[in-house]
Amino acid sequence: MAKKILVINGPNLNLLGEREPEIYGKMSLTEINEKLKEFAQKKGADIEFYQSNFEGEIVEKIQKARGKFDGIIINPAALSHTSFSILDALKAVDIPSIEVHLSNIFSREEFRKNTITASACSGIVSGFGWRSYLYGLFELLDRLS
Repeated sequence: MAKKILVINGPNLNLLGEREPEIYGKMSLTEINEKLKEFAQKKGADIEFYQSNFEGEIVEKIQKARGKFDGIIINPAALSHTSFSILDALKAVDIPSIEVHLSNIFSREEFRKNTITASACSGIVSGFGWRSYLYGLFELLDRLS
């Protein structure tokens, strides 16, 4: 049976390709999603994408994932540094998850070096541009097999 993966993107990621391309790259979120969909299909997995600029909506999406998805790839964006509610939701649903970031958050501003939400995840992939998602998806599918 195909593994079902949920990819969650947080605030401002809908502006990828336009917003600070020197940091986040020139690809749009739609283009990244297409690459992930292609990879997931090759691996026999089903994948669904979700993006919200609102913390509460992300929490609700995580909660509703229980029993529907086998794994979560999450880029909480700036919420990774502040959101105890996303952390708690990830812990509550007990679905294997991997946090991803386009930029190397550990080489940026001091406040970005601490990610609250990552402690609820199996791992974190950071600094490889759109490939951070790909590497995270690869690892998640490997762990689920």
